[in-house]
Amino acid sequence: MPISITRRAILAASVALAVCATSAFAQDKVLLRLSAVNSETDQRAIAMIDVFGPAVADFATFEPHWNGALFAQGTELEAIASGDLEMSITSAQELATFFPEWSIFAAGYVLQNADHQVAVFNDPLMDPFKQKVEDELGVRLLAPMYLGRRQVNLRQPRSEIDVKTPADLAGVNLRMPGSDAWQFLGRALGANPTPMAFTEVYTALQTGAVDGQDNPLPTVVDAKFYEVTKQVALTSHLVDWNFIAISAEVFNGMTAEQQEAVTAAAVAAADSGRAAQLAKEDELVAFLEGKGVEIYEPDVAAFRTAVQSAYLDSEFAASWPTGVLDAINALGN
Repeated sequence: MPISITRRAILAASVALAVCATSAFAQDKVLLRLSAVNSETDQRAIAMIDVFGPAVADFATFEPHWNGALFAQGTELEAIASGDLEMSITSAQELATFFPEWSIFAAGYVLQNADHQVAVFNDPLMDPFKQKVEDELGVRLLAPMYLGRRQVNLRQPRSEIDVKTPADLAGVNLRMPGSDAWQFLGRALGANPTPMAFTEVYTALQTGAVDGQDNPLPTVVDAKFYEVTKQVALTSHLVDWNFIAISAEVFNGMTAEQQEAVTAAAVAAADSGRAAQLAKEDELVAFLEGKGVEIYEPDVAAFRTAVQSAYLDSEFAASWPTGVLDAINALGN
């Protein structure tokens, strides 16, 4: 039986209302754009895509941007502070450019391993550090991500440069990120640190614009640096970490349930990424050796002594609150 004009009108009106309701629901979702410099195959990215995004999907639209495509490396925190970005994966080194006392968390041979990082982040000693970032920059730190043990990766073979002590890195142009904390670490290692964006490193190694770079083994593989380098000296000079960061304004605009869900999702993503990164570190020595990269351990004690002495004699240590280094050490082995 044909549908009457009246029934047809009612049906059309119902469909229109349903569409409007769906549209309104979508518009009510919180937009969480994340900008990060790492690639989409990096374990941090995989964890955020596979764990964080689905966990907040009921009330938020998670929109990640990798390879510095949305905001350039080093500009993400300012973008959050200005309201132009909702999330990023930031570092202690970047935070130290705003708050010098954060350099203690970027100092060589301070953090001992992945578990130590989590213990430090969750300890009350971190509360004033995190609160200052939130109060003065408008950025809330949700969870620590394990980046890995940073190693020295050079384009020259070991027959040309055999790294045993910091003296062997004299004159070596070692790419490091551009912040003061990173550049200081490069000098403490004995090298000539060269500031450069991560996205430029492969070509710089390929052309000889730099002699090497420092990163954890998973990054060496993910960025295919093994194609343009010949050796890795396992200095393990920094057990590096990042932080999942969110705009405090956006976070405070959520309901208590949403805040709890976002925090839990960040912790779960960080846990997932940490486990995957640790597994990769264990597996990748054989992979890199199979690609012709020499991997060996230098005199780590000599590096530790030189780096720690450099920090303790520096202006960085002068900015460290009294007792914090001892508290960090007490949480380790």
